[in-house]
Amino acid sequence: MASQDASHISVLLREVMEVLSPKDGGIYVDGTFGAGGYSRAILEAADCQVFGIDRDPLAISKGQKMADEFPGRLIMIEGCYADMEELLAGQGVAAVDGIALDIGVSSMQIDEAERGFSFMREGPLDMRMSGKGRTAAEIVNEESEAELARIIFVYGEERRSRAIARAVAERRELAPFKSTVELAEVVASVVRPTGKGIHPATRTFQALRIVVNDELGQLVKGLAASERLLTPGGRLAVVSFHSLEDRRVKNFLSARSEGRARPSRHVPVSDEGPAPTFKLIKRGTIKARPDELAVNPRSRSARLRGAIRTNASAWTEAA
Repeated sequence: MASQDASHISVLLREVMEVLSPKDGGIYVDGTFGAGGYSRAILEAADCQVFGIDRDPLAISKGQKMADEFPGRLIMIEGCYADMEELLAGQGVAAVDGIALDIGVSSMQIDEAERGFSFMREGPLDMRMSGKGRTAAEIVNEESEAELARIIFVYGEERRSRAIARAVAERRELAPFKSTVELAEVVASVVRPTGKGIHPATRTFQALRIVVNDELGQLVKGLAASERLLTPGGRLAVVSFHSLEDRRVKNFLSARSEGRARPSRHVPVSDEGPAPTFKLIKRGTIKARPDELAVNPRSRSARLRGAIRTNASAWTEAA
């Protein structure tokens, strides 16, 4: 396998490949192409075809170079994985044998200061994966203090959300926020370090990134699209990095594998409901092995869930 930049190593690569089990003649989707680690591994594991999807134009541009290595086997598509049905239909594809999703921001995006994802690097407060829509700066400078507190609490799970929002509102009265470091310094002024090496601004930046890119909405749509696209026996591998993402993946696969909706663990399940559309490969999550943890710090928070598509019809929204 071709070597990768250490900062761009795909997390849980071996485990994702074990879940997908690529086969000759198969059609696979790398819904969050990034630096292309999963796509390359799939293409080298079997004589198959991969559709690499990414909303980031830079990822698509770099992916075209990889496509040249695999003529006719790697097809790059610019767009959101949540829209993969429509994107694949444009390529004449209505069903696939496997889908890999690595949810969240890529290390490639974090490493580029001008993208505004990192609180450790000076750059414009942007955070847009596609380069379109509202920036993080616009949200920070324009939303009310109450709405900022809500965003930071709900999407960052930050207990000090009100104090952060208050400090942000006071600071922007003097001058609007323009850079990542400006915001990180204000957050750090009211949030104490945890002692675990986690930067005080981590949760705030996470919250803004999620809202800017509608990441949770995209995830919900993407999971439903995966259910409709996968053939019987098709495999789904989803890697997430925090509880907000993993909880949605868990709830989706739990309901689909049980064959009945369960709104809460405190509410009894109903025996009536649509047939199971997935079979779990493993209950719970798959985590990084010690050797990967030693070389790839990003893998510490990574959680993989995998499932195999049954031959039952995809659930309707009402189900």
